Amino acid sequence: MAEADYMEIDATASAAMLELGQKRFLLTLPDSLVPNKKAVMDELIAAIKANNMVPFYKSIAEQFGWKTDDALLQQMTAVNDEELAKIEAKITDAESNLGDVEIRDAKLAKAEFYRKTGDKDAAVEAFRLAFEKTVGIGQKMDIVFSVIRIGFLHSDIDLVKKNIDKAKSLLEEGGDWERRNRLKVYQGLMCLMVRNFVEAAKLFLDSIATFTSYELCSYNQFIFYTVLTSMVALDRVTIRQKVVHAPEILAVIRDIPNLKQFLESLFNCQYRNFSEAFVHIMDQVRRDRYFSPHTRYFVREMRIVAYSQFLESYKSVKVASMAQAFGVTPDFLDTELSQFIASGRLNCKIDKVGGVVESNRPDSRNALYQSTIKQGDLLLNRIQKLSRVIDL
Repeated sequence: MAEADYMEIDATASAAMLELGQKRFLLTLPDSLVPNKKAVMDELIAAIKANNMVPFYKSIAEQFGWKTDDALLQQMTAVNDEELAKIEAKITDAESNLGDVEIRDAKLAKAEFYRKTGDKDAAVEAFRLAFEKTVGIGQKMDIVFSVIRIGFLHSDIDLVKKNIDKAKSLLEEGGDWERRNRLKVYQGLMCLMVRNFVEAAKLFLDSIATFTSYELCSYNQFIFYTVLTSMVALDRVTIRQKVVHAPEILAVIRDIPNLKQFLESLFNCQYRNFSEAFVHIMDQVRRDRYFSPHTRYFVREMRIVAYSQFLESYKSVKVASMAQAFGVTPDFLDTELSQFIASGRLNCKIDKVGGVVESNRPDSRNALYQSTIKQGDLLLNRIQKLSRVIDL
């Protein structure tokens, strides 16, 4: 099997497999977020039957408490046993009569079989054996990418991290630019999963112009991740340069529901529109299996960004006026601001009697002066202690 052919087939199959992971996740959500849950379940079962995914079927049946169809299990197992026997025969023949390339291709076919049926452990082991028979750096990286995608499918962060480090090492040995750019997207998605939004935004933005990782997600979904992580992690100037005015983002942002309004309303200080778009964006975030675990964090950080940006324009402002600007009640805003102020996330204070929020912008020069004085005192104390020891 040619390298290019393998990459194309593997990417297509992996995209379909990861979509099954998303459907599986959707079944865990409330009906209010997934009104078409019955259709999602039917699509998932249909894919399981089409690919004879015995391990995957058993796994989701256990997760959701479904009663397994014994007849279906027997039928799929029989088909899998027959296909696996053919693959094993090819491996035996290749080891006896053919060369290393044919052995590698046969073992790779076995790994793809296990990946297709959803058997994570067997697939990872089979890819390891195929990796040992692989010589080219590019082909080795493709195998590592396949294992990383298995980790994404099963939300195995340790497996993902381990193999991303492995891909980095291979890249240092002479990987090409195409795989280098793909690795950035894989790293960015891993950073999103572990809530490192700063690094995720950086990696996603570096990959916008060269994105080819359709085996992970669609380009629109990639832009969705890029914009949201950037809004949380980056300053206003950087967002303006790399997000708001980025031609690659402008080309597709209208096709992503609510994202354009969400981004531009915040950047243009239209806080009521921002709050309205925020509600819809949050539903999209909750329905995404990579973003969903960080929903509360994302909500908190975006509100802090919006409140901080609003307060930068005022020395003091009425709570009622600020609440009106955001389209919320004064009591709600007072409660939120109090929490963020108490945790040190907002530099302001609330005059409860006057109903006023007073900005308390940090003075960096004064803070540096106080820090220098404090460190100087510590240094003098240490010198005095040292002098006493020397005198003795």
